[in-house]
Amino acid sequence: MKLHSKALLIAASLVLGACADPGRFGGPGAAGGGPGIGGTAADPASAAYFRQTVGDRVLFAVDQHVLSPEAMAVLDAQARWLLDNPEYAAIIEGHADERGTSAYNLALSGRRANSVIEYLIGRGVAPERLRALPLGKERPIALCSEESCYAQNRRAVTVLRAGGLS
Repeated sequence: MKLHSKALLIAASLVLGACADPGRFGGPGAAGGGPGIGGTAADPASAAYFRQTVGDRVLFAVDQHVLSPEAMAVLDAQARWLLDNPEYAAIIEGHADERGTSAYNLALSGRRANSVIEYLIGRGVAPERLRALPLGKERPIALCSEESCYAQNRRAVTVLRAGGLS
């Protein structure tokens, strides 16, 4: 095999390997957790149940980090689930839509993640089980320049980790 063919084969393998996890940014198909997490939606102690039944994300209004009543209802369910499943910790990813500067959106996404953490702590979840990860506008799940997409990207996602945070 010629050197050029080998290089092409290696490059193709790397590109395909990078696409192996279509849900790595929290969109459709996301695993929603760390190593050893999965299970089925029928198992109330599984990450799949958490994502599909409890709900792993809350949405925010434009330029806001204040929780809506709908967000509080989801977070109440998340808190109950986390209290019933102490073997899990959570990283709260804060996100923003594409409008605004990167610096502004990074700060806003941090405030969103912290709003979720403060709410969960207020419902009894131990602070050491929670960590904020502000991501700004870098990981959109909807790509278009319309309000329907912006609304999906203004979110905080609770990503479960088995065995604690590391």
